[in-house]
Amino acid sequence: MNLRKRRINLHPPQFVILIFSCFILIGTVLLKLPFATTVSISWIDALFTSTSAMTVTGLASVDTGTTFTLFGQVVILGLIQTGGLGIMTFAVLLFIMLGKKIGLKQRLIIQQALNQPNHGGVIRLVKQLFFFSITIEAIAVIILTFRWVPEFGLQKGIYVSIFHSISAFNNAGFSVWPDSLSAYVGDPIVNSVISLLFITGGIGFTVLTDMWYNRSYKKFSLHTKLMIVGTVVLNVAAMLFIFIFEFNNDATLGTLSFMDKLYGSYFQAVTPRTAGFNSVDIGGLEEPTILLMMLLMFIGAGSASTGGGIKLTTFLIIVFAVVNFLKGKKEIVIKHRRIDNTLVVKSLAILTISLTFIFLAILTLSITERRPILPIVFEVISAFGTVGLSMGLTADLSDVGKCIIIFMMFIGKLGPLTLMFSLAKTKFDKVRYPSEDVLTG
Repeated sequence: MNLRKRRINLHPPQFVILIFSCFILIGTVLLKLPFATTVSISWIDALFTSTSAMTVTGLASVDTGTTFTLFGQVVILGLIQTGGLGIMTFAVLLFIMLGKKIGLKQRLIIQQALNQPNHGGVIRLVKQLFFFSITIEAIAVIILTFRWVPEFGLQKGIYVSIFHSISAFNNAGFSVWPDSLSAYVGDPIVNSVISLLFITGGIGFTVLTDMWYNRSYKKFSLHTKLMIVGTVVLNVAAMLFIFIFEFNNDATLGTLSFMDKLYGSYFQAVTPRTAGFNSVDIGGLEEPTILLMMLLMFIGAGSASTGGGIKLTTFLIIVFAVVNFLKGKKEIVIKHRRIDNTLVVKSLAILTISLTFIFLAILTLSITERRPILPIVFEVISAFGTVGLSMGLTADLSDVGKCIIIFMMFIGKLGPLTLMFSLAKTKFDKVRYPSEDVLTG
C-alpha cells in the first residue's frame, strides 16, 4: 500500500497566525527558564508576558524590572523587536543575506503580515522598514543616554536607554520601572524622545517611506495625508481635553506645576494610541479621561505600523461614510480622490468584528472577575488596541481572565480580519440576484 504524503497548504493569514503563535510559545519557554526570572513564575504568567511582548502590548501580570533577570528582559526585548517589525521582516532579511529568491507565495505572506493592499514592492518596503527602525532607535538611544547615564551610571544608563527606545518605537509600553515613566512626568527629554518614538512607530511604515521620498505634502498619497492630519488633530484635541479634565485632580496633574501639567497632558494624550507608557497614575484618572482614552485605544495607530486598534484610517473612512450618508451623497470623495465602496465595507467589517470580540471579552471577564465594570472595559480595549495601559487589573486577573486578555492581545495585533479570513473559506458568487429593500433605522 502506497501512502502519499499530503502537503498542508496554508493561506497567508493562516501562515502568519501559525508562525506568530510559534514565536509566542518559544518566548514562553524561554521566560519560564530558571535563569530568566528572579522568582519562579507560573506558565500562564510566562505565556502572558510572551504574548504581551510579541504583540507589543505592554500589559504585565508580573513586574518586568524585578521579576525578570537580564536574560529574561533581553528575551522580552527580542520578542518586542520581532513582533513590532514583524517576523516576515526578519525572514526576508535572512533570505536576502543567504542569496535566496523570494517567491510569490512568500510575497503574499509578507503582504498579509504588513497589511499592504498588494504584494508589489513589499521587499523594498521591508528593507526600508528595517533601516528606518534601527536608525531611529539608535538615535533615540544616544539622546536618552545623556539623560540616564548621569543618573544611573554608564552600564545601567545605556541599558535602560536601549530598553525604552526599543519598547517605545515598537509601541510596546514595557518599562523596567513598576510606575512606568511617572518619575519623568515633567522631564522634557524623556517626554519628547519617548513620545516621538512611539508616534513615529505608530504612524505606519508606508507613511514614513512616502514622506522620506516625496518630502512635499502635495505629493503625499491620500493615506499619508489622512494619517498626518488625523494624528495631529486627535493628539491636540486629546491633550486639551485631558488638560481640562485632570487640571485639579490631585491624583494625577493637580499637584504639578503648570509646565508639568502640559507635559503630563501631552504624554497621556498621545500614549493611548497603542504606546502603553504612562507618566501619571492611570487608576487615578477622572472618568471622562478614562472614556476618552478608551476611544483613543480603540482607534489605535496607522496601518502597517507597530501599533494596534482598528486603525486611524479605518475610523476616518467610517466617519466620512456617515457624513456622506447624512449629506445624501453616494460616494466618498477626499481631496479629489474617490474612496471605493469595498473599502467602506471592509472598514465596517473591521469595526463590527472588533466590537463583537470586545463585547464577548467584557461579558466573560465580568463573570470571571469580581471587579467593577470600568476597569474591565478599559483592560479589554487596552489589550485589543495592544496599548498596555491598565487601571491596576492585570496582576489580579484569574487564570481564565489572563487567557481572555491573551486572546484579545493576539487578535488585536494580527487584526480581526486576519483571524476571520484564516477560519473562513472565501467564496465568490457567480449568480447575481435581484435586489429588494429592507427597512432600517
